[in-house]
Amino acid sequence: MTDFIADERFMRRAIQLARHGLGTTSPNPMVGAVIVHSDGTVIGEGWHRRCGEGHAEVNAVASVTDRSLLNDSTIYVTLEPCSHYGKTPPCARLIIDSGIKRVVIGTLDPAPWVAGRGVAMLREVGIEVVTGMLENECSAINPVFMTAHTLGRPWVTLKWAQSADGFIDRIRKSNEPPQVFSTAASTILMHRLRSLHDAIMVGSNTVMTDNPSLTTRAWPGHDAIPVIADRRQRIDTTPLAMNRPGRRILHLHSASPAEMLNEMRAEGITSVLIEGGPTLLQAFIDDRLFDMVRIETAPFKLNQGVPAPQLSLTPAFSNEIGTNRIDLYGNIPWWASIR
Repeated sequence: MTDFIADERFMRRAIQLARHGLGTTSPNPMVGAVIVHSDGTVIGEGWHRRCGEGHAEVNAVASVTDRSLLNDSTIYVTLEPCSHYGKTPPCARLIIDSGIKRVVIGTLDPAPWVAGRGVAMLREVGIEVVTGMLENECSAINPVFMTAHTLGRPWVTLKWAQSADGFIDRIRKSNEPPQVFSTAASTILMHRLRSLHDAIMVGSNTVMTDNPSLTTRAWPGHDAIPVIADRRQRIDTTPLAMNRPGRRILHLHSASPAEMLNEMRAEGITSVLIEGGPTLLQAFIDDRLFDMVRIETAPFKLNQGVPAPQLSLTPAFSNEIGTNRIDLYGNIPWWASIR
């Protein structure tokens, strides 16, 4: 009889492995795999390390020292093995060719080019397949991937910093720097958040006023693709600070948040961090097109200035970072924890 306690234990290990891919696999999902011999011994482990490289199943099989043990083993994988040829061959075919006789899957892949085809391929050759093992936990590993392939749009995070009395900037002249709210510690967390998104978006007013570089400087992660919302087509991207490293810039002229998201998704973007300004942020709030909101509040008041966007939600998570407070709203994924 199947040992469901053991199945859960090994799937939890696969989930743990999958999380090692945070920040390096997009637009692919994070996936973990564990191979266990019938005597209960773990003989192989792997996770998807980087987009374009071997998937979790490939790395797990490659880690097995004695391949003869595979035909008496179970592979636990957090996401349905792929069934198509992309940058790598299909993992379902690899499992079949390896001789593995049992596959335990956390959640099915919602991408239309998989969507049950991997399971069907395995079952067609007589491999025992168990699905839905810790399904919610396995789905929760990849909120960005799941959103992109179930809702057909990028995952949206809204972010701003404000004073204790609700202003995101003081009234200033065009040559004056913006008001600083973040501390050294909260700046590191903000740049970490940038590194976890495919794109980072600002409005044309922010570009003209501040000419931001939109780089990930305080965290060892990748620079997100800069996106400019420029409905009135006021921006020349050539001289911008964000263009100096020769980065790809996505320049949008769409009128609505939904149209902007459609354009970004068509460009392969699965997640976007929207940093402002207030008109752009409020447009996404009003249209309910966001998944998570991060608000950092400094302890001082400005008394007057540029009002922060209005959000009628209760924080799902709050924490003090030095003198500042960070509140998270909406659907809070595990990687957004600021503990």
